Amino acid sequence: MPSNTAKPSDIFECQQCGDCCMGFGGTFVTEKEIKTIAGYLNTDPDNFVEKYCQIAGGKPVLAQGDNDYCIFWDGLCTIHPVKPRMCRTWPFIESVLIDTDNWQIMAGTCPGINTDVSDSKVIECVNKELSKVS
Repeated sequence: MPSNTAKPSDIFECQQCGDCCMGFGGTFVTEKEIKTIAGYLNTDPDNFVEKYCQIAGGKPVLAQGDNDYCIFWDGLCTIHPVKPRMCRTWPFIESVLIDTDNWQIMAGTCPGINTDVSDSKVIECVNKELSKVS
């Protein structure tokens, strides 16, 4: 019997284009993420924040290079195994649950997002993916 359950792969398939790594307000990093990424880079957390972050709204965000991409984007994510939650969940983010129009808006910059799906399917998939990282 076929399942009608929505799968995240039905609505998103990463194209590895890096567009999600460009601008758009920056990627906030938590204290735990800072420690994890710093360890991955063999540096201490204070040095990591000083060298690789900017402060926005009093919080550290990953810095951007002159090309407006995250400084860890080099054709692929150079910190992929330890990338922040915000990056791991993209495009399955909370703002889509607040307003599903955000799914359509994000699709304007992300070629991997399928917009030919119902809002209920989008919500089901976003909830499913967010529950994995909570």
